Amino acid sequence: MAKKSVEARQRKREAMNAKFSERRAALKAAGDYAALDLLPRNSSPVRLKNRCQLTGRPKGYMRHFGLSRVMFRDMALQGKIPGVKKASW
Repeated sequence: MAKKSVEARQRKREAMNAKFSERRAALKAAGDYAALDLLPRNSSPVRLKNRCQLTGRPKGYMRHFGLSRVMFRDMALQGKIPGVKKASW
């Protein structure tokens, strides 16, 4: 489990990214880089980190499912992810 402060910081960045995305796109299209520098740093999409939705783990993230490899394996073995089963041959 990630610390609550790290998860809160990530949620704050996601909210700022959503809030300023249109303005950021307009400034980029206009080529106004001076005004782009004045936007909050946490509104940049580069600052977002992919994290597991359940545990907040930053490493071993699987984009298609939004989970870390550890939680993906646990949920797949329990049958909680539709269409995923353990391979056997």
